[in-house]
Amino acid sequence: MERYSCLEGEDIYLRPIAIEDTDNIIKWRNSDAVRTNFIYQEPFTRQSHLHWLETMVEAGKVVQMIICLKEGDRPVGSVYIRDIDSCHHKGEYGIFIGEADARGKGIGTRAAGLMIAYAFEKLHLHRLFLRVFADNLRAIASYGKAGFEKEAYLRDDVCINGMYRDVVLMAVLNPKQPGKA
Repeated sequence: MERYSCLEGEDIYLRPIAIEDTDNIIKWRNSDAVRTNFIYQEPFTRQSHLHWLETMVEAGKVVQMIICLKEGDRPVGSVYIRDIDSCHHKGEYGIFIGEADARGKGIGTRAAGLMIAYAFEKLHLHRLFLRVFADNLRAIASYGKAGFEKEAYLRDDVCINGMYRDVVLMAVLNPKQPGKA
């Protein structure tokens, strides 16, 4: 997989994650506002994050970017494509806005648009999918604005803190690649 560079939007840009982002990633992922919206809610540690960087990001198995506001050059979250499957030309999308004052402003939707374009144009993926809790209506709306469509409703799909939760599967297909190879 080729090494990626910055992706620019109107008021945000995405840059490759760096080891210097570790403190922010740990702070963001461990905050209740972010952690409770993830299927895997185990606390992030410095060791687990550095292991992720080494075995996943540096190994080319994951493309992870930091979302930055152009104004003030400030990092506010992260976006990634994981489980990249070059055989079936698909990957799983994920995002979190870590800074509370950056939520609810469309930054996630704009970051998703940049990553969708990257997935299709640079990674040559045909399908980008995501999983989201069914009750996370703000995220579902944001994903829909970015181009993801609901494909499935998975009842009692995951068990979080002893309670089963429903998950919505959403995806976007590359319009430049027809459905059949």
